[in-house]
Amino acid sequence: MDSERRVVTANGITQAVRVAGPPDGTPVLLIHGNCSSSLFWEPLLRRLPPTLRVVAPDLRGYGDSATAPVNATRGLRDFADDFAALLDDPTLFASGTGTDTGSGSGLPVVVGHSLGGGVAMQLLVDHPHRVGALLLAAPVSPYGFGGTRDLTGTPTTPDFAGTGAGTANQDFVARLAAGDRGVDAPASPRAVLRATYVADPAALGADEDLLLDSLLSTATGEDNYPGTSVPSANWPGTAPGERGVLNALAPTWFRLADDLVAVAHKPPVTWVRGDADVIVSDTSLFDLAYLGSLGVVPGWPGEESCPPQPMVGQTRAVLERYAAAGGAYREVVLPGCGHSPHLERPAEFVAELLALTGGPAA
Repeated sequence: MDSERRVVTANGITQAVRVAGPPDGTPVLLIHGNCSSSLFWEPLLRRLPPTLRVVAPDLRGYGDSATAPVNATRGLRDFADDFAALLDDPTLFASGTGTDTGSGSGLPVVVGHSLGGGVAMQLLVDHPHRVGALLLAAPVSPYGFGGTRDLTGTPTTPDFAGTGAGTANQDFVARLAAGDRGVDAPASPRAVLRATYVADPAALGADEDLLLDSLLSTATGEDNYPGTSVPSANWPGTAPGERGVLNALAPTWFRLADDLVAVAHKPPVTWVRGDADVIVSDTSLFDLAYLGSLGVVPGWPGEESCPPQPMVGQTRAVLERYAAAGGAYREVVLPGCGHSPHLERPAEFVAELLALTGGPAA
């Protein structure tokens, strides 16, 4: 499939959107992750059949969408509201898309990667009758990122210290803002792309510069990435603020496990993850508690006080509750795959997507 770029106004902001396939095709909404854009889906789009109507927006503050502020106290709802508004745009989706007719026809398959998985879950919670199925690719835990100690999301500290914008690598943020395309520095965006977005950098192939362009489109600042932080008396001395992306992901503001389980309309959920993911993992290299346990972040108070977040275990526990309450889910684990299953294992990923759309094999 070839995509075309469009610009629309929805939810009061300008949103850049990549569109592919016929207007009356089976609707698919692709939601990209943090520090990327809709360009991150281009390698996948080339593998999809022309029977699908694919809409891949840039989140606010990413790609070519408006650099609108992110109110972290709403969790990921700013993003979810933006995308819900797109379902009503007749230039993007056929009339009736996102409207439950009782048969399930016309409802989009919503695909979310990483942060985008959290946005997809929030979209389902807030608009349960507008989602036909969820495909979650290496999604953030339903209890947010960092700062919780067990499968039920119990806070490690009352203020969720060690999560949010204060945990960002400032060298990476500066290089991101400067558009650094080098590879020598460990915190350069290209080095981070190679080392953490995929398990094997060879998976990036000829698309590496395209994907780097996507990463470098991230708007930096207090209202976007990473956001604001506040001091904490608890280790490691920082807690989430109320503005910006990393705070929107913090468990202070993003905790929808119970709401997800309780949603009235429960579409099928497929959860795809790699067993070599170093970002969303029970041993995440982006979780300060885990880095503290390795001695990378000094002063770690120990396992009893500040254990690493069991991200994978939390997601599984919540989806098991979702299934027990009348939903259905399946977990697909890809051996040797990192944080980007659609890039690293595209054939398997496409098969899972088409199984949810009910379409033929690509």
